[in-house]
Amino acid sequence: MELGLIFPTAEIGTDLTIIRDYVQAAEDLGYAHIMAYDHVVGAVHEGRDPPLNGPYTQHDPFHEPLTLLAYIAAITKRVRLATGVMILPQRQTVLVAKQVAQLDLLSGGRMIFGVGTGWNPVEYESLGMSFKDRGAVLDEQIELLRKLWSESLVDFTGRFHRVDRAGINPLPPRQIPIWMGGFGKNPVERAVQKGDGYIFGGNEKGLELAHYLIEQLERHGRDPSTFGMDFSIKYHEGPDAWHKGAEDWLKLGVRYLSLNTMGQPGLHNPGPRLGSPRAHIDAAVRFMEEMKGYVSG
Repeated sequence: MELGLIFPTAEIGTDLTIIRDYVQAAEDLGYAHIMAYDHVVGAVHEGRDPPLNGPYTQHDPFHEPLTLLAYIAAITKRVRLATGVMILPQRQTVLVAKQVAQLDLLSGGRMIFGVGTGWNPVEYESLGMSFKDRGAVLDEQIELLRKLWSESLVDFTGRFHRVDRAGINPLPPRQIPIWMGGFGKNPVERAVQKGDGYIFGGNEKGLELAHYLIEQLERHGRDPSTFGMDFSIKYHEGPDAWHKGAEDWLKLGVRYLSLNTMGQPGLHNPGPRLGSPRAHIDAAVRFMEEMKGYVSG
């Protein structure tokens, strides 16, 4: 099993020294990857019809993930870089293709591109994109990304995109892996059909969803052992839950376990927080010491 860290974007703050120390500690401790969450804007929840049901508001700070991962790439040598997940349908596909290709190139092929549809229609509207069409847009984006990363000239006509004999240059050194993320069967089915891996998040129904994912992979003739799967575990649940989570997921063949040190988000239940930005580094140290027996050699 490989252990990763979810970058504590909502709690780490903006002190560059702390961010640098956190990232370099992650690499020194032997963490396999750092995963960055994505929200471009936060929104007021009150007075919405329909209501906003997601966990984050305008009060939750988010570092822009591609910019953050570019910084992390520059101050590390080994740790992989992951978005978990980028809300891709609210962004311009060709521009993202260029940005992610550059990240993979400049990091020496360390990028895992996790994508999903998100939950916040206010964010989509703010960016001038359609919330209603987000699933169909994402399907087309994945197809176009793979072409843009492998062909010097692309001629593509879709429902939402037109590329007329154009391409990005330089191309990335490889076909960048695309992982999906979400909390239901639809994103799982999309991942099986179009993706290279799946990010489960910390949902309590994750194990049930993982069984469904494995069933779908086998049904479509795909080998689960070659399909990336990542599950996040909450630091505040403590060592007993950490060990149980690792053992449950190992039985399913899950190779990646990501530590989330942020408090449980939610409008009415913010959950415990560590109290200081540096406490996230201490938590990463404690977790690795406790779980190093699970780390594959």
